[in-house]
Parts: sequence; C-alpha cells; structure tokens
Amino acid sequence: MQRPGRRSAGSLFEALVALQARLRAPNGCPWDREQTHQTLRSYLIEEAYEVLEALESGDDKKFQDELGDLLLQVVFHAELAREGGRFDISDVIEAIRSKLVRRHPHVFGKVHARTSADVLKNWEQLKAEERREEASPSQRQAKASSGSLLEGIPKTLPAVLEAYQLTRRAARIGFDWEDFAGLVAKLGEETAELRQAAGSADARRQEEEAGDLLFVAVNVARHLGVDPEIALKRANRKFAARFRAMEEAAARSGRALADVPRAEMEALWDAAKRRPELTRR
Repeated sequence: MQRPGRRSAGSLFEALVALQARLRAPNGCPWDREQTHQTLRSYLIEEAYEVLEALESGDDKKFQDELGDLLLQVVFHAELAREGGRFDISDVIEAIRSKLVRRHPHVFGKVHARTSADVLKNWEQLKAEERREEASPSQRQAKASSGSLLEGIPKTLPAVLEAYQLTRRAARIGFDWEDFAGLVAKLGEETAELRQAAGSADARRQEEEAGDLLFVAVNVARHLGVDPEIALKRANRKFAARFRAMEEAAARSGRALADVPRAEMEALWDAAKRRPELTRR
C-alpha cells in the first residue's frame, strides 16, 4: 500500500538509475567513473554480508539502508553494461520477471505442486532444462551423457556454501540421510577417522579427514533447516565477543592476555561464557 503523497516504487527506481548514470557521466563523480565490474566485485560481496548482519540485528532502519546499498550494486553493474552496449537494467528486470513466471508453472501454468518439496523438485528440473537450452551445441553434446543435477553451482562459492548447495541439490531428489540419527552416527564415524589420521604423519590424510568432518557438519546444519554459513558467522561473533572479554579481564589485572597462564585463560573463558550478554550473539 502506497502512502499518500509518496512517489511510486517505479518512479523512485527510475530516478535511482538516472542518478547512477549521472554519476558516471563525463562531469560526474571521479570515483564512480573509475569503477569497472572487476573493481566492484568486493563491494558486491561486502554489501550482501552487511544486509545479512542488518537482518540479524533486528534494526529495520539499518536493514532498509543495507538493502538499498545492495540494490545500488545491481544498478551500478547494469549501468556499466549499458555503457558497453551489452544490456541495461530493463533487460535485467525482464530476465528475472520471465524466469519467475517460467519457474512457477504451478502458479502461472497447469503444473500442480502440493508442497514446497514439489516446488523445489520442479524448480531443479526447470533449471536443468534451461541450462541445456542455453548451452552451445558442443556443450550439449559433452553434457548429454551426464546432465548432472549439480551443474550450475559456482565453484567460486566459499567451501561451506558450496557443500550446502551440493547436498541440498542431492537431497531434493531423495539422496539424503533418512533421519537425524544417521547423521549423528556419521559425525561420530568421521570424528573417529580424524582421530586416527591425527595420530599419523600423513598430512594429506589429515586434511582429507578434516574436510570429511566439516562436510558432515554442514549436512547436520542443513538437516536441521539451519544455514551453515549463517550459523558459523554467529559462532564466530560469539567467540570474538568472549575472547575480547577475556582480553579486557586480563587488562584489568594489568596484563596482556598472552601473559596469562593457560589454566587462568580457561577460567577467564568460562567466566565469559557465563555472561548472559555473551551467550547469544
């Protein structure tokens, strides 16, 4: 519902696109004019993570602002492409609009989907069909024998996200642990194998077993409906907050934490864990 006297989302978006074009114009902003797709890569990633942090904070104003920063990245990249004569923001919008219609045949077509699992299964099949249609003749021939469900997962993803995407794809067609108990047993199995590897002098085996344990841990999170990347981020923040509390406690006694005996470090850690404000971050 639009508030009285407020400009429509469409007109505001057009103004944003025009503003970014103005910044890129010959008499615009020197910094904006120097940017390329490559120089903006890190900003795109940073803004996405800042959106997640704002979402976790529960601060709607901050969440709103960070979503705007992320939207600007989309507009900026589209403007660079328009200048190069490749595509523009209208093409970007039309592409996602068409994709949403195409991938929701249970809403806009005659396909039936009773559950979200049915929707996801149909979604993966449609994505596979799209990849086949978009591939060149040589690519189609090379992939004809496989047509892997795992195609399209970016290899540049962080390892935790890649493991999450790989196993989530596999689970959509039923290749998954039947219950949580099976996963817990697998976690114990991998832990035992890592213990054995740790007692050997085989560094390659140690790396492999550590990777296997992390992979199962990702599956544990997925099976619980938890995003492992977000869960690990929270664990990181919790650790950092407690560690800083240890440093502050050591400083109050006139010492650096590095000078505190290990047994006392453990006591400081336990004290930090008991502080309610450091229990959940």
